[in-house]
Amino acid sequence: MMKRVLITGKNSYSGKKFMERLFEVKPDWVVESISVRNNDWMNEDFSRYDAIYHVAAIVHQKEDVSRENEYYRVNSELPLKLALKAKTEGVRSFVFLSSIAVYGIVGEIKSTKGITKETTKDPQTLNGKSKLLAERNLKELNDDEFKVSLLRVPLIYGENSPGNYSSLLKLSKMLPIFPKVNNTRSMIHIDRLSDIVMHLIDSELQGVFLVNDQKNINTSLLFKALRTQQKKKTYLSKLLGKCILTFGKEIPLIKKLFGSMYFDLKDTKIPGFEEEKI
Repeated sequence: MMKRVLITGKNSYSGKKFMERLFEVKPDWVVESISVRNNDWMNEDFSRYDAIYHVAAIVHQKEDVSRENEYYRVNSELPLKLALKAKTEGVRSFVFLSSIAVYGIVGEIKSTKGITKETTKDPQTLNGKSKLLAERNLKELNDDEFKVSLLRVPLIYGENSPGNYSSLLKLSKMLPIFPKVNNTRSMIHIDRLSDIVMHLIDSELQGVFLVNDQKNINTSLLFKALRTQQKKKTYLSKLLGKCILTFGKEIPLIKKLFGSMYFDLKDTKIPGFEEEKI
């Protein structure tokens, strides 16, 4: 069935890639996007849409406590205002792009259990705290006529993706040697994320969803795979890996790269969603 979808966050990576993917797999759907940087969106007629996909947020920036109010304004207050307007004007579905950061786990240099829906939420960053507050507020609006879907998303990767994946890709173009560390990380390809969003809208599902690729990854093996794609050889060093485990346990950058932070795959299943081979 044809759907009309509005993306709130016109210039976001996730929003632009969603639009591209939708044109490819659901050409009968109508999708539009608007900027929400100012208050012009308040004059938009939301009644024309079946669903809102809210992706606008402060992300991939070095956090500064002086910007705390801005984080809460953009990541917490704005989505609530948009959802209230959407509900009032008869929109059926509201999909909110949240974050794995709500759990407060950066990545531990040791064995850890996978994150489940029951894992305690204890955000440590402004991004995580503001996203969790948004989730709690949006849940209050959920009912049979207004389906709210909250997507807790790990690292997003794909063509021209920003953030840590882009940094790892740049490193892979320069370094022939890389530490060998046995960690586990969750990631999701942007096309798979877009397909999940389409499914949630099409099926009018509601609730909290942990979204992920079909399997978790290992940073060292991912680095080697990126090098292989470039037709370059890679040496994974056990010695460098031991140095990481010994001396890098409390270094934030090391924890982000080599710590374990992943969803338990049994909790990433979405009713009715057919697995995509990306």
